[in-house]
Amino acid sequence: MNEKIYQTLKSAETEDWVDYHIVRPFSYYWARFFARFNIHPNTVTIWSMIIGAASCVFFAHGSFYYEGTKGLILNIIGILLLVVADILDCTDGQLARMTNKKSRLGRILDGASGFTWFIPIYSALVYRFYIHHDIEFGWLGLSDTPTTVWIATGVVFVMALISGLMGIAGQQRLADYYIQTHLFFLKGEKGSELDNSVQQQEILENTDWTGRKFEKVFQKSYVDYTKRQEKVTPQFQRLLSLLKEKYGSFDNIPQEVRDEFHAHSLPLQKWNALLTFNFRCSWLFLFCLLDIPVMHFFFESIVMGLIWLYVNRRHESFCRQIADKLEAK
Repeated sequence: MNEKIYQTLKSAETEDWVDYHIVRPFSYYWARFFARFNIHPNTVTIWSMIIGAASCVFFAHGSFYYEGTKGLILNIIGILLLVVADILDCTDGQLARMTNKKSRLGRILDGASGFTWFIPIYSALVYRFYIHHDIEFGWLGLSDTPTTVWIATGVVFVMALISGLMGIAGQQRLADYYIQTHLFFLKGEKGSELDNSVQQQEILENTDWTGRKFEKVFQKSYVDYTKRQEKVTPQFQRLLSLLKEKYGSFDNIPQEVRDEFHAHSLPLQKWNALLTFNFRCSWLFLFCLLDIPVMHFFFESIVMGLIWLYVNRRHESFCRQIADKLEAK
């Protein structure tokens, strides 16, 4: 990778293969283009949110099985729009690091962008099932009556809620957190964006939000976002408390402790990467093109849920191990 591109990354260690070799280099040149016209990173994030959400219009159509070549083309357009949204979502961070236009709002918007895409997309997929369900009904031997369709659509709606709220929301939230914890021990406080709920609550309470109601809403949601990250990582929170108690400032953490954390965290990053956009959406695209998008809800809830559980358990396990050693000293 070109050194100039490398300098715009958080860390090569937290990038998956597709991002590192394809998306990030492509995003770098977009970042240079936006920097030339003095376009703010937050503006790029908002464009990403709009384009990603707009893809729902195309995903609402059946693919080739139901709507022929036209449906296939519409689904491909939806896929391309979502890929463009992801590229812009990567571009905003590289642009911020390139131009030194980092902001708290930018961090919050970046975390919210994926949810902004998938709420309308998953809603569109539920509608799509209501219209096109012959394949699934054939598998289950269901008769295509209005009552059956409404009941089945209700079930799919619940599956979409579980997949969205417990699936993508929780999974990507944890993946983002583990990227930041890795960077925290690799680069220190200044080299990561490892926020905590206490700090974010103080910002919410002590900031004058006059004329900034929109930003205040996002700050409130970000407080909840950080609380949820902390709730599922009790051993990591314990480790942070012990480190602060023992060494005062996090900058004083001994290198051997950082190295031990890094040795455990680095191999876990490849699993953590599976919880982010590329792996997840590859399956979404496949299921949509095969005209069985409802299968994505099963995949996200079960397969992605098991990956989430594995990453969480392993991370908590080595955090407990390091914390126990600190307490024993």
